[in-house]
Amino acid sequence: MNNLYSTANNRIIVERKRSINEFIRGVSQGIPITLGYIPVSFTFGLMAVNGGIPVWMAILISLTNLTSAGQFVGTGLIIADASLFEITVATFVINIRYMLMSLSLSQKIASGMPLLKRCIMAFGITDEIFTVASLEKQEITFAYMMGLTVCPYFGWALGTALGAKITSVLPEALQSSMGIALYAMFIALIVPSTKKSKATLIVVITAVLMSSALKLIPYIKLISEGWSIIITTIVAAAIGAVFFPRKDD
Repeated sequence: MNNLYSTANNRIIVERKRSINEFIRGVSQGIPITLGYIPVSFTFGLMAVNGGIPVWMAILISLTNLTSAGQFVGTGLIIADASLFEITVATFVINIRYMLMSLSLSQKIASGMPLLKRCIMAFGITDEIFTVASLEKQEITFAYMMGLTVCPYFGWALGTALGAKITSVLPEALQSSMGIALYAMFIALIVPSTKKSKATLIVVITAVLMSSALKLIPYIKLISEGWSIIITTIVAAAIGAVFFPRKDD
């Protein structure tokens, strides 16, 4: 009886050590993602507070939504006083890719993992976290995913808090001028990709032309900002999928 108890106890200790090691390994891989998230979420904090959203609400948005582009679009629509339906559809269209990422990673997670843990892991999936996790050659554990997610999650919230707080103490004239940071950030993200990929360049040009048409052409420009974003996203993504399909390995 004592031998059985000792064996079970040793097994628990081994599993605990393995989980700790997996968590630490995830944290080490998540630190570079965190460093990239802080300046982006800093810009989000600037945009949100500059648009009239309270500091605490901007931070709460980042704590409950880890969606990057979805946050920028959703918050922008809130500032523009769009309807709840427009905000819902726009964020759904932009964030639907996370469903596919979750389905992909579900094939690599440890078997028998409880539903609650799966849901927690799904909440933390972003483009960068998915990329790192998908490159794992071994089975993905809950401890590893928590380690990979924890630093980017709090780094995103920290960047938002810094941007929101700094904006709230700046003079109004300087707050208004900080809005250019958002556009500079997106240009910095887009330009390198368009230089490397013809598909990305075509999709970006399509999105720019669609967005411009929906704002400038008579009658068509009457479409609200929320629906303009939805239409532009769907059309640009569809053109990219049809003319530049992903090749099989």
